[in-house]
Amino acid sequence: MRKPLILFLTLALSGCGHPSGVMTPVAITAPTPKTARVDMLVATTRQPSGDPATLFNGERSPKPSMTDVGVSIPSNREAGTVQWPKRLPANPATDFAVTRVRQIKTVPEGKTWFRQHIVGGHALVFVHGFNNTYEDSVFRLAQIVHDSGMQATPILFTWPSRAQLFAYEYDKESTNYSRTALEQALRVLVEDSDVKDITVLAHSMGTWLAVESLRQMGIRDGRVNSKIKDVILASPDIDIQVFAKQYAEMGTPKPKFTIFVSQDDRALAASSLITGRVARLGGIDPTAEPYRSRLEEAGITAIDLTKVKSGDRLNHGKFAESPQIVQLIGQRLMTGQPLTDSKVSLGQGIQAVVGGTVRTIGSVATAPLTAAEKPARRQNGDDVRDELKSDPRGSALTQ
Repeated sequence: MRKPLILFLTLALSGCGHPSGVMTPVAITAPTPKTARVDMLVATTRQPSGDPATLFNGERSPKPSMTDVGVSIPSNREAGTVQWPKRLPANPATDFAVTRVRQIKTVPEGKTWFRQHIVGGHALVFVHGFNNTYEDSVFRLAQIVHDSGMQATPILFTWPSRAQLFAYEYDKESTNYSRTALEQALRVLVEDSDVKDITVLAHSMGTWLAVESLRQMGIRDGRVNSKIKDVILASPDIDIQVFAKQYAEMGTPKPKFTIFVSQDDRALAASSLITGRVARLGGIDPTAEPYRSRLEEAGITAIDLTKVKSGDRLNHGKFAESPQIVQLIGQRLMTGQPLTDSKVSLGQGIQAVVGGTVRTIGSVATAPLTAAEKPARRQNGDDVRDELKSDPRGSALTQ
């Protein structure tokens, strides 16, 4: 029973580190050849650190903050990787480097920033996962935006993670602490006439925060605002039973949900063990029952990345570290196309990338997922609610 947790801890503790304190802007006195730039708006519920090298720490602030951040990306790097500097200050020719930091003090000032950086009216809101510093999340979003080629305005929502391996419970409570702030940030976007549509991309524990914020919006308004078109949950660290309740309580109609799952995700296996051996949404086999039927009923697209290889030894960040997958996110979702649709049978583009190993489920189903709220009976007469409670796959995910 302890094997997945021990493996998770061993791999995490043995990972290569990188210099901290990279948020001090690097002065560029002359144009640096062959670099790209990503400008993002960063909203956070973290506490200001008082140090320009880090900007914010992992503690909780009662007042959200916004920052305009520019990141320079070198050309000589593998797609899917973050080129951390080996020493400071960073060298923009070889490293990811922060080139601009400017505090934004008011919501109107934030709206002005968006108008100045608008890309086709599309907004991407990224929510990072467990064990991330402020700078981790900034560089990861810059990498995703650059490597995907997406045409959208990037907005990072970073919540108070202590970035410590044994701070899982603190981080989880920090996502709960940040729910209303993320909901309010999304409301500011949907109320902006310059914003045509919003994609929410969340990873790992950040998926809990994203789904909870959308659930709150649904409860307040009876539905999630229609400008929020797509929700992508990558390696979602959410109890499968709880997700059914969250999804039902968002109201209808809902955004289009896409989940990236992988049965070899060691981080989620450890999370399942820690949290009572209940299956995590990101570790399910979407072709197995009861998951297949429930995803089809809900109209949720599940993309199985189990056989996709990446440089992540925990197999927890494949969506960002697989160049082909992150490019498809940018090329399809951010141009208003779902990853799978009736014209692209079972995600032909994705299957071509990974040799047919990706399975997509529920791409054309439209029935709402309401089993957590009322009986939804299948042909054999079983209540779907009971199927979730029995969860025959939960123990297998921790092997």
